[in-house]
Amino acid sequence: MILAGEPRPITSVTTEAPAAKEKDVTSEEQAPTGIDPSVPSVARIYDYWLGGKDNFASDRAAADKLLEFVPDAREMCRENRAFLTRAVSLLAGEGVDQFVDIGSGLPTQDNTHQVAQRVNSDARVVYVDNDPIVLVHGRALLEENTNTRVVNGDLRKPGALLADPEVTELIDFSRPVAVLLLSILHFVHDDDEATAIMTEIRSKLAPGSYVVLAHGFPGEMSGDKLESVQAVYAKTAPGGVTGRSRAQIASYFEGMEIIDPGIVPSEAWRPDVPWDVPVDFAKHSVLGVVARVR
Repeated sequence: MILAGEPRPITSVTTEAPAAKEKDVTSEEQAPTGIDPSVPSVARIYDYWLGGKDNFASDRAAADKLLEFVPDAREMCRENRAFLTRAVSLLAGEGVDQFVDIGSGLPTQDNTHQVAQRVNSDARVVYVDNDPIVLVHGRALLEENTNTRVVNGDLRKPGALLADPEVTELIDFSRPVAVLLLSILHFVHDDDEATAIMTEIRSKLAPGSYVVLAHGFPGEMSGDKLESVQAVYAKTAPGGVTGRSRAQIASYFEGMEIIDPGIVPSEAWRPDVPWDVPVDFAKHSVLGVVARVR
């Protein structure tokens, strides 16, 4: 099983994606039913870091607090998005035309459907999230894109999620599918539950399918700094964030083929500009990996 290798650039794709219809989004004064604007959301924190406008004062305050402890958090968020772009471009270029993005968050630049449909206009994409604002905004933005939809689902119930008729109407799991889990699994605090989730997802995928994972990694963070970060994230998700080792992440892909360059910092996964220095894992907080179902 590959854990590291030489990052390689991939060929960029420039074909235009189908245009999305812009819609007005929910304002802070018109939060969807069930949403408390005073409680921060991970999806909206990331939206703020990525330059979006679909976030509340509580989200911005939490995001700014995190930056006090992790000054490069905004850049890490952008690198996570760039990793998604490179991975989806690669897989779409190799013929994968079905994508399920779990914990997708709010639409921003270079979303999964835009990247995949630049390569293949017929590519089908299902976004899965359980944040009401993500659902409202995503559905409004994508209502005219018949190959893309947004579904309410919970990562903690992967079997029900992947069997949901809204998903299976668009995605044929008897054919190769790419399942994306970008910075979502580390919000599952219990290690056994995280393993069970990954095992069940793998069991539903046909040979030739892929799993794309970006996961929190402890790096150099420890002690009071780690506790402070956990305290902020705990306001958005029970248990906060659980960083896991490369060995733990590798265990999720037993029986699968981890493709080059292995489990590496997300920004070192086939970067557009090849790295010319060794990877120092202690300096990074998010690892990226793409694995193929045999």
